[in-house]
Amino acid sequence: MFIVAGSLYVDPEDRDDYLAGCVEVVEAARKSPGCVDFAISGDLVEPGRVNVYERWESEEELLAFRGSGPTEDQQVAIRGAEVHRYLISGVEAP
Repeated sequence: MFIVAGSLYVDPEDRDDYLAGCVEVVEAARKSPGCVDFAISGDLVEPGRVNVYERWESEEELLAFRGSGPTEDQQVAIRGAEVHRYLISGVEAP
């Protein structure tokens, strides 16, 4: 299982528009084979921060969905990013 998680940074005044542009991506991801969870949301404290969380059954399914990546408009809006992929070897109850 893979988790992709981290933060993107956009101009605070553009964050709502950026998130609105992500709705179709989230809907598509959640319908994709191998997607366990997928969320993109605004941070509650930092006005320009966008939190990203994805969980996939396999790397192949993640890469099949990922395709060409973000749209050009989304890419231009991103001022910085700190997103990482994590390989999970086991899952346990908290």
